[in-house]
Amino acid sequence: MALIYTQADSNTRKTWFLLTGFLVFIIAIGWLFSYILDDSIILYVAVALSIISSFASYWWSDKIVLANYNAQLVEHDKNPELYHIVENLCITAGLPIPKIYIITSMQPNAFATGRDKNHAVVAVTQGLLQKLNKTELEGVIAHELSHIGNKDMLLSTVVAVLAGTIAILANFFLRISMFGGNRKNDREGNSGIIMILLGVAAAILAPLAATMVQLAISRKREFLADADAVLLTRYPEGLAMALEKISQDSTPIKITNDATAAMFIDSPYKGKQKTSWITKLFMTHPPAEERIRALRNMGT
Repeated sequence: MALIYTQADSNTRKTWFLLTGFLVFIIAIGWLFSYILDDSIILYVAVALSIISSFASYWWSDKIVLANYNAQLVEHDKNPELYHIVENLCITAGLPIPKIYIITSMQPNAFATGRDKNHAVVAVTQGLLQKLNKTELEGVIAHELSHIGNKDMLLSTVVAVLAGTIAILANFFLRISMFGGNRKNDREGNSGIIMILLGVAAAILAPLAATMVQLAISRKREFLADADAVLLTRYPEGLAMALEKISQDSTPIKITNDATAAMFIDSPYKGKQKTSWITKLFMTHPPAEERIRALRNMGT
């Protein structure tokens, strides 16, 4: 399973790079607005919030997500067939057996979360267990275990939290610049106006750029996890058939949000996917048709 471990190392490097870049970015934005408003406290607040958000996302993200979906822990005796599928694939992948949770939703879907392979979780919906056969279920579980082996959960969680933090700070900066931006303006005339305009532009564009990075990483990791799942099962058609059923099922999920949608094997926003090129830029997942085609090409 060399591909899994190579990708895991790459994701670890990306995570540290993103954390470092995030802190530098927040310091820069914080400095800009502290300069505009002539208030150094803004910079301190921005840096403190970014550090707290990063720490919380690393340690408690899995608990927050599972509570959001009211997921229930599954022991061996409650669902031995599911447990054995996970166990056998973990042996093949050389991974510890993660905790297994079931979400009481009839939409067929699944996700993996947790900060590392020793604290990992695989969550599946009740609909997935009822609507997929064993071979298809193995393909989905292999996909989620590949996310664990690749350390995708840590990378995606960090990106999601950092993007959310940037959006919160940008909204905060935008509000205070609109209502308190006259301090520099009064003292420095045109240069103050330019700084305010730069600050407003940064506040508007920063969350958009962060979201684009988040979605681009999410789409790429789905293709990689699909490929690694085939290495585990040696049967690309199993995952391909599973993706067909999942993508064609229109059952809605009651509770979801933009921050967690990218974690699922397929978008939980059923019936809302579009395929225009500009819409694809904002999709959390690559189109199922592209993934299915790539999987079936592996079998030829």
